[in-house]
Amino acid sequence: MQHSAPTDPDQADERGPFSEKVLRLRDEIASLSNEELAAMSAGLRKVLGLPEPPPIGEMPVGGMVVDWQEGAAEGGAPAEEKAPEKTTFSVKIEKFDAGSKIKVIKEVRAICDLGLKEAKEFVEKVPVVLKDGLTKEEAIKLIEKLKAVGATSVME
Repeated sequence: MQHSAPTDPDQADERGPFSEKVLRLRDEIASLSNEELAAMSAGLRKVLGLPEPPPIGEMPVGGMVVDWQEGAAEGGAPAEEKAPEKTTFSVKIEKFDAGSKIKVIKEVRAICDLGLKEAKEFVEKVPVVLKDGLTKEEAIKLIEKLKAVGATSVME
């Protein structure tokens, strides 16, 4: 036996037939303006003791509310967006002194465990990302090593 939704909105649903009172209220509510609907919604939440809905940008996840926007300021105005703290970094070689190309190739070879030919080809592609997924401390140490051999690199 298949269950199909009624085509007439005044027909019954799975809970039974709609009463005249429910149909009248539905029609009255449907005719309200957006402002009237918002006021009615707030009033019903207060009278029925229902919680406030999550602000736009929050989404319920497994019974918890997760804020995807870093919250809103008092009074409903959006808070200044706060960038999430970065935990992984990349080190990018931007340039190097022509006279220290051989030193840079040797350092890249050691850092990335590459053969001489691959390291040379890599260095010739500069600017290029040397390593991804590093902690801040690892990235700083790597930048210092590259600086010592004449390369200019940045943490991204």
